[in-house]
Amino acid sequence: MNQTIQYVERKGVNRQLLLLHGTGGNENSLLDLADFLDPTAAVLSPRGQSLDEGAPRFFRRLREGVFDQEDLRAKTEELAEFVHQQRVASGTDLLPLIAVGYSNGANMALSMMLRKPGLFQGAVLLRPMVPFKPEGIDLVKGVPIWIGAGKNDPLVSIADSKDLEAILVGQGGLVELNWSETGHSLSMEELQFAKLWLTNLAL
Repeated sequence: MNQTIQYVERKGVNRQLLLLHGTGGNENSLLDLADFLDPTAAVLSPRGQSLDEGAPRFFRRLREGVFDQEDLRAKTEELAEFVHQQRVASGTDLLPLIAVGYSNGANMALSMMLRKPGLFQGAVLLRPMVPFKPEGIDLVKGVPIWIGAGKNDPLVSIADSKDLEAILVGQGGLVELNWSETGHSLSMEELQFAKLWLTNLAL
């Protein structure tokens, strides 16, 4: 990955949160969310390296809901290497790593989890969808995963969220699917549930 990538890194204890923003976001977009979820955690928050009509993303899409699989694979490899290098350089590589992703960022987190088994020790995924049909077995075995889905989401259908849950459970994930009455936007109520889940996560 381009070593001039813009990112925010904070020190913390016990665990590290990898923040992955949605389309049009940047390295600062989820910092307040991280402070809310776990103010004691270390934070690594990179900016996506693809652009969609000038809006930063973590990988390209061909159209709404259809991903450029070649770019997704390449950007997954690049981001995983960047995360590894930064964790080693900052001395946080021994801390459990928890992905916190929203929309496009949640999809990138999923791609990393399925392509780099063992990278994450947990994940909070907000409005994710299936990035690709995974090959292999037990790719997320034993990994706790909290999914925040919107019943009225115009981008991610209820069926899509249930399909994702089934895939992750089939791959050995410990999945909790939380439904909100909202659309693609987030509600404070569901974030409270995510915070409680993360607080109770034994790592």
